[in-house]
Amino acid sequence: MAQPIKIIKKVELTEEQQKAQSLESLLSEVAQNKDSLLDTLQLLQELHKSGILDAMNSLVKAKEQVAKIAVGQMTREPVTNLINNAMAAGGALTTLDPEMTKKLMNGVANGLEKAEQGLQSNSKVGILDLLKVLNDPDINRAIGFGLNLLKGVGEGLKD
Repeated sequence: MAQPIKIIKKVELTEEQQKAQSLESLLSEVAQNKDSLLDTLQLLQELHKSGILDAMNSLVKAKEQVAKIAVGQMTREPVTNLINNAMAAGGALTTLDPEMTKKLMNGVANGLEKAEQGLQSNSKVGILDLLKVLNDPDINRAIGFGLNLLKGVGEGLKD
């Protein structure tokens, strides 16, 4: 009958054996990832040649000063105004009907084309011409839209 195991002997590697094992593991990983490592080395070489690598190293070394400058720039009034305005505009855009916005943008694009054509013709517009075009349904619709838009803007400005 076999004797029970009472002592477990742990194999301890010497420092030299640990280094050899680590080196062997590293060489195996290098061999498996040869193409990626060559691409990475080529990229680093190009960054070094162009001076970008030196700039990045300097940037990392001066990270505290760079962070102070970045925070200082981000807290300037024009930047905070930009952020606040973008947030307000984003909030306003969420209340608009996408179909109406699409129609309006298409109308603006079409209007810009017509305006460009009008500039090319270089014709003069007189008072009688203005009165005549009021009968045009497209112009009448645009004027009505503009007047209602102005009314809505004015109502919004009461606060």
